[in-house]
Amino acid sequence: MAAHLGEFEYAVMLAVLRLADDAYAVPIRQLIETRTGRAIARGALYTALERLEVKGCLKSSMKQADAPRAGRARRYFSLTPGGAAALRATHVALRSMASGLEAILEH
Repeated sequence: MAAHLGEFEYAVMLAVLRLADDAYAVPIRQLIETRTGRAIARGALYTALERLEVKGCLKSSMKQADAPRAGRARRYFSLTPGGAAALRATHVALRSMASGLEAILEH
């Protein structure tokens, strides 16, 4: 059975999916803020990323900075098979709930 995702977890998972190999905290946060128009606290993002990893929805790995960029290693995230299933299940459920409400929501 797929994990249940809250709204913010859903947004984080979508950002990780969209960013693919570039999914580390800074671009995840920027993408969510840009796409939703909401400011995201760094602490809230790190808490969500950790919670999603504990749930088995995400996995992370540390990667060293490449020579031209230099700097600290970054923690990159990717979806697990269970995370992909949870994201799909949440997406289907929300799409089903919203189905047919477009006209009502426009008013």
